[in-house]
Amino acid sequence: MSKLHLYNTLTRKKEPFVPLDPERVTMYVCGPTVYSYAHIGNVRPPVVFDILARVLKGLYSQVEYVRNITDIDDKINNAALTEGVGIDVISARYIDAYHADLDALGVMRVDIEPRVTEHLPEILAMISKLIEEGHAYEAEAHVLFDVTTFDAYGELSGRSQDELLAGARVEIAAYKKTPSDFVLWKPSDDTQPGWDSPWGRGRPGWHIECSAMVKAHLGKTIDIHGGGADLVFPHHENEVAQSTCAHAGAPYARYWMHNGFINVNAEKMSKSLGNVLLVKDLVDDYPGEVIRYALLSAHYRAQLDWSDDTTQQAQSALDRLYGALRDADAVNETDSAVPQAFMNALLDDLNTPKALAEMFNMARALNASGDDAERAQLKSSLLACGQFLGILAQDPVAWFAGAAGSFDEEAINTLVADREKARADKDWVKADELRDQLLKLGIEIEDVTGGTRWRKARQ
Repeated sequence: MSKLHLYNTLTRKKEPFVPLDPERVTMYVCGPTVYSYAHIGNVRPPVVFDILARVLKGLYSQVEYVRNITDIDDKINNAALTEGVGIDVISARYIDAYHADLDALGVMRVDIEPRVTEHLPEILAMISKLIEEGHAYEAEAHVLFDVTTFDAYGELSGRSQDELLAGARVEIAAYKKTPSDFVLWKPSDDTQPGWDSPWGRGRPGWHIECSAMVKAHLGKTIDIHGGGADLVFPHHENEVAQSTCAHAGAPYARYWMHNGFINVNAEKMSKSLGNVLLVKDLVDDYPGEVIRYALLSAHYRAQLDWSDDTTQQAQSALDRLYGALRDADAVNETDSAVPQAFMNALLDDLNTPKALAEMFNMARALNASGDDAERAQLKSSLLACGQFLGILAQDPVAWFAGAAGSFDEEAINTLVADREKARADKDWVKADELRDQLLKLGIEIEDVTGGTRWRKARQ
């Protein structure tokens, strides 16, 4: 496969990707609502679309990738009230935490990261346009979108109006013409943040925010819109409706992509179950690259069941790849292209499990080869593939040393040397005692041809 194919939620099939303008590829992904720390499910979209951005930037000269920050939200308001601070204090804290999490996972910064609070004029203009065109109405200090004015409503989620009303997350209110009409603007009381508008002091609804930011930074029609599967309805469905109607029927997004859910030990993450895995806690126990690898080990559209073994399996897999590189430390790298089989896997709807399998094929070949030229090519190819996936970025020796800075490396090297001498003297009792002493220090040793290597013990 030499051309990028993506699964389009809108058409429910895999399609060749053909950008509207090959000189300017546009992608928007829904970002975080910054009221708390990110859990593992929150970071699956940025990792997935980070891979897509890397692929796109390898194929096209200009790619504009926008991921927003929602910093106007009732959950933020509630957190601010609880702490007795402004919403900007809450937002700033969790924006910094979110960036730290993504940095730990090796996620590249996006090209543009707009915030809702910076786009009130664009939001008000879009709402006014929808009212003017007869797609929205005022009612009891609210402005609502009239879904009956958009015939394609429900097309993205594949549901009829009856199904949407029966099972959707819609707020039933007396002031709505139709129960599935959704809020574009709502009033704020004295305890809530608010902005002046033609319809009174208030704040925007959730859905209009993304539509306004997409228009402001990427235009009326974009190539790719992404997010988690939980956003298909109502958020993305409502984005389609309001954006299409605000722009005289112009298509909103040409390709819709959604990643699957993450469950924990086969159960949905929830505070009530006490199984919410915060990224900041995970990276305290494992390198961020391990968390990233685990997220890439399943196809992005598949549900990922995060178990107690997930991180350990990812750690072990990375150890194998880093081990091949460490054993080839003396081999000089060459200018080597990414192998076509690896690239074909990513071009086939970001098939990261298959791409990783190709990397293990390379690692096995590298371990088995005795030809210097072949080893140089394999090592270079393996590193190039790692760069595409955002892994294998560390020095292999440093990887196995782990948090070596917290150990006395000189003392460890002395113990290792003493053990090697004991082995040479065939003093097996002393050699075993020194191994046990190193283990108590959190150090594992590995006897290989030519000597002994050590690394931080894995959990």
